[in-house]
Amino acid sequence: MSRHDKKDNEDSSSAFQNLDKTTLLQESRYFNSTPVNPKKCIHILTKILYLLNQGEKLTTQEATDIFFATTKLFQSKDVVLRRLVYLTIKELSSMAQDVIIVTSSLTKDMTGKEDLYRAAAIRALCSITDSTMLQAIERYMKQAIVDKNPAVSSAALVSALHLSATVPDLVRHWVLEAHEAISSDHALVSCHALAVVAGTRKNDRQSTVKFVTKMARAPLRSQYALCLLIRYAAKLAEEDQSETSEMYMEFIESCLRHKHEIVVYEAAHAIVNLRKSARDLAQAVSVLQIFCGSSKATLRLAGARTLAKLTAKHPSAVAACAVDLENLISDPNRSVATLAVTTLLATGSESSIDRLMKQISSFMSEISDEFKIVVVHAIRRLCSKYPRKHQSLASFLAGMLRDEGGLQYKTAIADAIIALVEENPDAKETGLAHLCEFIEDCEHASLAVRILHIIGREGPKARQPSRYIRYIYNRVILESGPVRAAAVSAVARFGAVRPELLPNIRVLLARCQLDDDDEVRDRAIYYSAILDSGDSQLINDYIINVVIPNPVLLEKALLNHISAEDSSIESFNITSVPTLTQESQEAKEAPVVIESRAPAVSREEQYADQLKVIPGIEKLGSIFKTCEAVDLTEPETEYRVQCVKHIFSRHVVLQFECLNTLSDQLLEKVNVRLEAAPGYKILTEMECEQLPYNKQGSIFCVLEFPESLIETLGTFGATLEFIVRDCDSTTGLPESGEGYADTYPLEEVEISCADQFRTRAATDDWEATWDRAAAAAEACDTFGLSQTDVGDAAKAVCEHLGLPKSAIGGEAVKEIRGSGVWRSGVPVLVRARLAIAQGAVTMQLSARSPREDIATLLLAAVG
Repeated sequence: MSRHDKKDNEDSSSAFQNLDKTTLLQESRYFNSTPVNPKKCIHILTKILYLLNQGEKLTTQEATDIFFATTKLFQSKDVVLRRLVYLTIKELSSMAQDVIIVTSSLTKDMTGKEDLYRAAAIRALCSITDSTMLQAIERYMKQAIVDKNPAVSSAALVSALHLSATVPDLVRHWVLEAHEAISSDHALVSCHALAVVAGTRKNDRQSTVKFVTKMARAPLRSQYALCLLIRYAAKLAEEDQSETSEMYMEFIESCLRHKHEIVVYEAAHAIVNLRKSARDLAQAVSVLQIFCGSSKATLRLAGARTLAKLTAKHPSAVAACAVDLENLISDPNRSVATLAVTTLLATGSESSIDRLMKQISSFMSEISDEFKIVVVHAIRRLCSKYPRKHQSLASFLAGMLRDEGGLQYKTAIADAIIALVEENPDAKETGLAHLCEFIEDCEHASLAVRILHIIGREGPKARQPSRYIRYIYNRVILESGPVRAAAVSAVARFGAVRPELLPNIRVLLARCQLDDDDEVRDRAIYYSAILDSGDSQLINDYIINVVIPNPVLLEKALLNHISAEDSSIESFNITSVPTLTQESQEAKEAPVVIESRAPAVSREEQYADQLKVIPGIEKLGSIFKTCEAVDLTEPETEYRVQCVKHIFSRHVVLQFECLNTLSDQLLEKVNVRLEAAPGYKILTEMECEQLPYNKQGSIFCVLEFPESLIETLGTFGATLEFIVRDCDSTTGLPESGEGYADTYPLEEVEISCADQFRTRAATDDWEATWDRAAAAAEACDTFGLSQTDVGDAAKAVCEHLGLPKSAIGGEAVKEIRGSGVWRSGVPVLVRARLAIAQGAVTMQLSARSPREDIATLLLAAVG
């Protein structure tokens, strides 16, 4: 019997391999035969569904041919075949033409006596019927929602949920029946009914509050409906920070005592995500602690995962579960074990680290690279938390580097060691030694290049920098072209930072000039020429602190410059191109499995294609900076408008992103009327022709900056102007008539000092850079700030000037040090000292720049 089953399984799997669309189209003609063999038809329909779900694309004609061939099978009495017919109709409805022709057959099945057909017919009918035809079956849908058969009722409710996205007004007519279905004895029917009723109120907050409050007091029997209600209550509690939110919290806390585990977990999960105080988490944590000791793997996973997430906000609350989590390290489910390990690493004390490392060492060989990466991230956070334990943590990471593993896993370990080197001065020598040892046997060229860059940056600052040169030069002898080129750059940095090593570095670079690879030779000659010049400014700008422009935007800027009429007159200014933004510090999230992410795209790249619609945009030159979107309306208003400022060297483009949230209105000729600030000149205005419901549109306004830099700091009054046309909320089609003009007031648009600068925090040799700029124009002034805390004042100044918070240093006396580039490519240096005296914060601000008016602009912005 088992051999027979095995043979059947092999046959069924091979039947779906190498399916051909053309052959299948031929086979579907069999449906026109009389009579048909149900078994053969079932096999063909299964293959069609399989092919469609594998992503195979059918042309409209092909889909239509199969669709109409399939409709012939409505004559069959075979139950399995008929249900497959409904599924095929659903799949083909979006591709085929004239699908509406089967409406009468589906309506007949929907109202028939065969329950097995009715549920599937409802789903198929609602997927193919357009909004105009739905009114004809409205009566049948209402009856189906309250049907005694739970499958029929659930099918009608789920179809109503899907329809609420396209015809919300029609679904509102079914609310009474859906209300009645909430009290159904069947758990899923009750849940789906609750979702339908709540969905009809989603745009009316007051109505949603009343509904959730009423349902929280009613005894719901369905565990799934209760879970859904907990989510609604949690969302309302999150949005409402007043005392009324306590009512929702009381309801969620009461669900912690429910008999169904799924409800208890949903309540605990909601509390963990909502509570800001560790004291209020006690009940939820105790429930999750019980889950960790459960005999069910699903509950153990749920408990461990939620506790892991909680460690990011309240590690002290999770520390009480340490014993239960330690028991999970040997759990047969490796996901549970990984979560337990990472949570213990995040919550453990300094004294328990060594013991945990011993427990993990045996555990690491049993899990996949994906889970190992999660553990590595947890150890990385531990390095930041307990810097004195860097020796044992670095040794553990180095041991992991020597183990087998893929590129992603090795990269995660290297990132952790690099972070340790950068954050902890005491760990620099240890970390660099481990990295040097690793690149001796590193088989991944991209990772070797990255490590060489770090050694070149951090190695010259070490106590004995010469010890690292041997490892770097070994790469020139033994490795591939890209690695050799990176090694040349790393060697050059040693010569630039440490003059005592320069004679030896010159010899090494001279040898590299004989390399077979063009890139290696070119780099060696390039760096040798710069080092031989002895020009400290040249060495700093082209070896030590090299600013790397965004390659995508650099290419666009170069193409614009070549195509511009005055390209032969004006030289290209590379400083006007946005630089590569530094990766933000890794968020201290819960230790969960890391998913692959799409590569980060700069804000300038995101909006580049949208700006192409503006006529003559290429004449403005390369874009300097795209600022973050600013809300000009409240989030809950009928029209939502955001302003995005695109800064060029002499112009600014204001992009107004508009959203119409009224389903019964169509806006036409949408424009923003600006009351321009003094000195600004409006050059171009582009209105949005149409703004339908829930579809974003953009309005553009091109302005020229004033000649006087002080006048560039200004605000613009803004009013949204448009023509309103009433429309059918179900179809979105406007009614006859011309409509009427209307306006909507917006918040003022401000162009600040921070918008016109690209800034960054000070580098290691910032003092030397500041001293080198002593001959430049300097503006200096003293200010009294409104803040009473010097730390808050420093953050406010950084935000005002567009500097990152990492630019702040010092304890009692805060010092802000940063550099930047003005929109035309002129550099500027900023230094501020903040101190508190007699309860008031005083700041001395200095700015140096080749242009005095730019240095003065920074002071004027603060003043």
